[in-house]
Amino acid sequence: MWSAFAILVAAVFIFFFCVYNGIIGYMPPVEELKNPKDRFASVVYSADGEELGRYFSNTGNRVYVDIDDISQNVINALIATEDSRFEDHSGIDLKALGRVMVKTIFMGQKNAGGGSTITQQLAKQLYSPSSEGLFQRALQKPIEWMIAVKLERFYSKDEIIKMYLNQFDFLYNAVGIKSAAYVYFGKDPKDLTVEEAATLVGMVKNPSYYNPVRKPERVRERRNVVLEQMYKEDMLSREELDSLKQLPLKLDFHRVDHKEGPAPYFREELRRILRAKKPERSAYRGWEKQKFIDDSIAWETNPLFGWIEKNPKPDGTKYDIYNDGLKIYTTIDSRMQRYAENAVNTHLSRTLQPAFFREKRNVKGAPYTTNREELSSSQLAALIDHSMKQSDRYIMMKKAGCSESEIKTAFNTPVDMKVFTYAGVIDTTLTPMDSILYNKHFLRSGFMSMDPMTGHVKAYVGGPDFRFFQYDMVSTGRRQIGSTIKPFLYTYAMEEGYTPCDEFLNEQPTIYDENGNPWSPRNAGSARVGEMVDIRWALTNSNNWISARLMSQLSPATLVRNMHNFGITNHLDPVVSLCLGPCDVSVKEMVTAYSAFANNGMRVDPLFVTAIADNNGNIISEFTPRHTEVISREAYYKILSILLNVVDGGTGNRLRRPPYNLTAQMGGKTGTTNSNSDGWFMGFTPRLVSGVWVGGEERYIHFNGMAMGQGASMALPIYGLYMKQVYADPSLPYSQDTKFEFPADIDLCHKEYFGEYVDESGTEESIEGVFD
Repeated sequence: MWSAFAILVAAVFIFFFCVYNGIIGYMPPVEELKNPKDRFASVVYSADGEELGRYFSNTGNRVYVDIDDISQNVINALIATEDSRFEDHSGIDLKALGRVMVKTIFMGQKNAGGGSTITQQLAKQLYSPSSEGLFQRALQKPIEWMIAVKLERFYSKDEIIKMYLNQFDFLYNAVGIKSAAYVYFGKDPKDLTVEEAATLVGMVKNPSYYNPVRKPERVRERRNVVLEQMYKEDMLSREELDSLKQLPLKLDFHRVDHKEGPAPYFREELRRILRAKKPERSAYRGWEKQKFIDDSIAWETNPLFGWIEKNPKPDGTKYDIYNDGLKIYTTIDSRMQRYAENAVNTHLSRTLQPAFFREKRNVKGAPYTTNREELSSSQLAALIDHSMKQSDRYIMMKKAGCSESEIKTAFNTPVDMKVFTYAGVIDTTLTPMDSILYNKHFLRSGFMSMDPMTGHVKAYVGGPDFRFFQYDMVSTGRRQIGSTIKPFLYTYAMEEGYTPCDEFLNEQPTIYDENGNPWSPRNAGSARVGEMVDIRWALTNSNNWISARLMSQLSPATLVRNMHNFGITNHLDPVVSLCLGPCDVSVKEMVTAYSAFANNGMRVDPLFVTAIADNNGNIISEFTPRHTEVISREAYYKILSILLNVVDGGTGNRLRRPPYNLTAQMGGKTGTTNSNSDGWFMGFTPRLVSGVWVGGEERYIHFNGMAMGQGASMALPIYGLYMKQVYADPSLPYSQDTKFEFPADIDLCHKEYFGEYVDESGTEESIEGVFD
C-alpha cells in the first residue's frame, strides 16, 4: 500500500514537473510570461481630451488602465468574491482546492464555491483555449495551475489584479474594466461606487447569465451576494451593507459600436487613411481612376495617409490599430463636433426633410423628379433597378442561386423590418423595394469646419446618420459645386488686373467655345438687366452672365490650373461653362480651397491628427500643417472685400437675420446647381472656414422649386446654426469681434481705399461703405 502511495505521489510530481516545463501540454515561453501579448483597442481622442471612439475587432474593445486608476471598491469586491486568500497564496489556494474536493466532488454540494484563484483565472484568460467536454477541461486545469505559479513568480499582486481586470470580457464589447465602467455606468474605473463595483464583479461568475441589461433583478441579487462577501471580509460595515443592498440597480448604459458615438464619419475616414496601402493602379477598378489619382497624391504629400505602411515598429512589424492600443490625438473639438452634428440634424429633421416628404407625398416615382425632360421613364426604371441590384439582399439572393423572377418576387413581398426616422428607428412592414425608395427620400449632407491657419479640422459630419447612411459626403462623395466656383474665377480675374469696380453689361451673353459651339447661360435673377454693373455687385448677387463674360476674356485652362492650386484634385474640364460650377468636388476639397480666402491667400491642407502614441503613451509620430500660397497680396484683399459683401448684402445675408443674427465679420458664397440638385454654402471668418453641401442620394432626387432647393435654403442654415452655437460657447476661443485686417494702403479699386485718405482740401476722412 505504501509502495503504491509512493508511486502515486512520484507520478503526480513527475506529471506536474512535466507540465511546469512544457513537456506535457502547452506552457508559454518565459519571455511571453514576463511580457504577455496584450491586445488593446486603439483610442481616438479629440483635441480637447474627450474620447471620440475606438478601433477594435470582434470582442477587442479593451483599453489599458493602470491599477492607480481603478477604484479600490472594484479591487475589494473582486478579492472578496473570487479569491479571499489572494494575498496569502502563490497562485494555487490548496485550502480552496480541498474544499472543492470534499464538498463539491464527494458531498455533491453544487454551491460550495470554486477553487480557482484570481491568478488561475488570469492564466485561463491569457492562455487557455475554450474547452469542449469534461476531459478536456480536466486536462487544462493542471496547466493553468502551473502557469499561475509562474505568473506569481514574475508579477506582484497588484500587477496580477491589473492584468485580470484589463482582460475580462463584460459583454457588449466591454472588454476590460475601463470599457465596462463606461458601457454600464458612463464612468471611468476610478469613479465606480461600491454598488457599481459589486455589479461588475458579480458578472465575473457568468457574464451571460448575470447580464445587467437583460436580467436586472438577477444581477441585483448577485450584486448583493458580492456585497455580503465584502462584509464577511470586513470591507463593509453592517450599516453600509444593509444600506447598499436596498439600492436599485441603476445603469447608464452606452452601447459601444463603430457606428455609435461622436464623429463616426470622421473616425471611419481616419481608419481608411491610416490603413491605406501604397496605390497600385492594378488594385483599382476602371471607374476608380480619379480615386487612384487622389490616393497617389495623398501617399506622397500626406504623412498620415498609409501611416501603418510608412511607420513600422522597432522590430520591423506593422502596427495594428485593432490590437496595439495606439492613442490617436485628433484635431476634432468635441464641442464643435457636437454643434455641427446638432446643426445638421436640426435643419434636416425639422425643416428640409418634412418639406421634402410633403412635396413627394403620393407622387409616382418619388423621390425622383417628375420632370421627364430631366429624367425619362426608362431612365427612372433603370435607376430603381440598379439600386435593387446594389442592395445586400439582392447580392445574397444572387449568390444563393435565386433566379431573377424569384428575386423580383421577394423584393415585392412585404416583410418586417426596421427603418430610420429622425424620431428613432421604428418597426414596420414594407416590401424591400419600397424600403429602398423610402431610404432614398432622406436628404444627405456633408459638413466640415477647419482652422484656416493650422488646418486643424474641428468638425466633420459626413451624413445624416452613420448607422443607416454610411456614404461619406465630406471626403468620398463629390457633387457639382455651382456658384461656389465663382470666387476662384474672380480671384483669377483679380490676378489678371481686374478690380472689384470694373463694369460689364448685365445682359445674357452668347459665348463660343474652342469648337465654335455657342453657349448662352441662364440667370436666376432679373435685377439690373441691361445695366452696367461692377464685379463687386455681380459676385455679391451671384450673377451668371457676368461670370460668363469674365470667362470669355480669360482662359478656362488657366482657371483649371488655379483651382488645382487651391487644392481641388478632381478632374476639371477646361471649358467656358466651368465658370458656373458643373464640376464635381468634395466638401473637404472646397473647405481646403476656401481656407486661402480666410488666411491671406495661403491654402492649408486639412490636418486630422496631431500625434500618435503607443500603448505606453510614447509619441511615435507628430503631424504639422502644410501651407501653399495661392493668391497674391493685391488680389487677396480685392476678392476678400467682395466675399465679405456676399454675407453683408448678398446671397448670404440671411446670416444677419433671425434666427442666426450673426454679427461677426464673415465671408461666404452660396451655390445651387441645375434643377436644385445640390445646395452649397461656403463660409469663413478669420478663425474658421466651413463648407456645407445638401442634396439627394442621386442628382435626380431634389426639390422642385428654388424656394427650398437653393443653397441659401438647403445649406446656409446649417452653417448659421453651427456658428451661432460656436459663438455662444464661452469655453471656445472664438469671438464675433474678430475681424480681418486690411492694410491702410491697399487699393481695392479705382478711387476706393480702405482706411483713411486725404482729399483735395487736405481734410482727413474715413471711407465708409467699402463693402456696400
